[in-house]
Amino acid sequence: MQFVIVTGLSGSGKSLAVNALEDIGFYCIDNMPPQLISKFAEISTQSDVKIDRVAIVADIRGGELFLSLADTIHELKEQGLDVKILFIDASDEVIIKRYKETRRKHPLDEAAHGSIQNAIETERDILHSVRANADYYIDTSFLSTSQLKEQINNIFLDNPDDSMLIKVMSFGFKYGSPNEADLLFDVRCLPNPFYIPELKHHTGQDNEVSDYVMSFKQSEELLSKLKDLIDYLIPLYISEGKSQLVIAFGCTGGKHRSVTFAEKMYEYILKNHFKVRIAHRDISKDRYPTPKN
Repeated sequence: MQFVIVTGLSGSGKSLAVNALEDIGFYCIDNMPPQLISKFAEISTQSDVKIDRVAIVADIRGGELFLSLADTIHELKEQGLDVKILFIDASDEVIIKRYKETRRKHPLDEAAHGSIQNAIETERDILHSVRANADYYIDTSFLSTSQLKEQINNIFLDNPDDSMLIKVMSFGFKYGSPNEADLLFDVRCLPNPFYIPELKHHTGQDNEVSDYVMSFKQSEELLSKLKDLIDYLIPLYISEGKSQLVIAFGCTGGKHRSVTFAEKMYEYILKNHFKVRIAHRDISKDRYPTPKN
């Protein structure tokens, strides 16, 4: 049985994540106290009705009962269950905005004397150790519902024999750095196609832009050194038991240089037969209309 514990910040999108898991065949339960999870697992394994995949949301709404989550996870692993922790997060600013839009109270509202910011900070402190031990981490700050679902599918629909999912992504620093990145590379040191009129309205997915970026000696050298670094690091991460590795490339707007390097690295990793996905977070933001002749 595959057992997924979904946890994370209140207002980060855990319900949407569970909906996505349910869509791909998980039996989902929301807001279960950790003390009941072990009992549920026992019943599930002994039931005549076979349940192969279970996702349970356990979060701060459980109050003091939530503090025993680490012990519960240890018990489940002792029982031989394949337990993974999916941690859903978002920036403080986004969470505050979501609460204001829904006009709902934060679970720690009373303890924080009505301050959403204080409630979020307290919750982060409580969840710190859980976050540190999570198998999968998704930051929903810049994700649409469909993008969140895509990330869930990428994690849980692939061949379980693949030991680690590698996600290569591009982003624009002007929109903020991705919190989920394990390795972040700044390629703003390279010549910028944005200032070439005939390239400005294209992206790194277009040959014109990619060829321009890679036409410089420093670009070729940087890519070569990054490939060597990735070749060295991937086996180390796999041997350490990491389930997901996020490699992010950033430039100013997330459309030209970062996209070019993300595509090049994706192709390189794919050629080496690793399980890899690619995403361009900011490629469509502030998109300039293509000039008409």
